[in-house]
Amino acid sequence: MARMRERLTSGSAQEDDELREDAHTAGCELISAHPLRGVVTVHGTLRAVTLQPRTGSCTLEAELYDGSGSVRLVWLGRRRIAGIEPGRRLTVRGRLGEREGETVMYNPRYTLTNE
Repeated sequence: MARMRERLTSGSAQEDDELREDAHTAGCELISAHPLRGVVTVHGTLRAVTLQPRTGSCTLEAELYDGSGSVRLVWLGRRRIAGIEPGRRLTVRGRLGEREGETVMYNPRYTLTNE
């Protein structure tokens, strides 16, 4: 587990190339290629998954990285989603927005990728 965590947090050029190729193979454009406010489909690896207390309810948040950039995925009112865990690859679809200078996607539809 520590080795996987190290691999996910220390992005090398080769790993970034592999992630970009994986997104292309999945039929998706890179996160960095999409403008804000568009409905997009992107593919990448979850770097981190956290439970965030928000006003009135909790949110499940995850950082999806594809080798070109990252997007914060936010599921409102969710404490846990089966299969959403660090290191997991998935494809998500939703509208890109911005929150506090960070690219974000709220309540995206997702497909877990078999590894």
